[in-house]
Formats: sequence, structure tokens, C-alpha cells
Amino acid sequence: MRKLILRMSMSLDGFVGRPRGELEWIFRHVDDESIAFGVAQLWEAGVHAMGGSTYRDMAAHWPTSTEPWAAPMNQLPKVVFSKTLKSAPWGPTRILSGDLAEESARLKAEPGKDIQTA
Repeated sequence: MRKLILRMSMSLDGFVGRPRGELEWIFRHVDDESIAFGVAQLWEAGVHAMGGSTYRDMAAHWPTSTEPWAAPMNQLPKVVFSKTLKSAPWGPTRILSGDLAEESARLKAEPGKDIQTA
């Protein structure tokens, strides 16, 4: 069974983001070594799972990006958990709209490398 791995940036005191979702604090001290590490970890995923809002934000950014993260973000299969999203042109993408626990269990039972989510 595949593992479901959460990749999330959080400070030691539990800070994640500002009220409007600003994440600038994460990127202030990113260097080439940490980028290479993160990109390599992402390539280890069999699928990148996310919710509908995250999908829309990423779909607006990654297809035209030249950042080091762009290749895995654009090429890895994506799964979007959403009851409202009807199409997902940034692919390869599959939309799962059933019960989250049941859909997650089915996804984990599929063959392949681990599932990463952010």
C-alpha cells in the first residue's frame, strides 16, 4: 500500500501563512541546495494530491514557470479532491469527488510510488 505523505512548510512555533495565504517567509532563505533537495523529493512521488483551491492556484502558475520545481509539478500525475471542480486542464489530473476517506483509501491501494500532498 502506498503512503500518503504531507509536505508542508511550517515554522517551529506552528506558523504556516498569513491571513491571505501569503507564504513569503518560506522562500526568504531558500538556497540552491534546499531547492535541489525539494525537487528530488517531489520526483519521488507517484502522484501529487491536492484540493481544488490549491489546484487552481498551481494550475495558474506552473504551466508557464521556468523555476526548478516546474518540471515535476507539470509532469507528475495529479489528483484533486473536490466536489466542485468539473474540469482539470492542467494535467495529467484526475478529479476525485467522493468521500475523502474512501477516495484516499482507494488511492493508497493503487499500485505505484507514494502520494505526496501539500
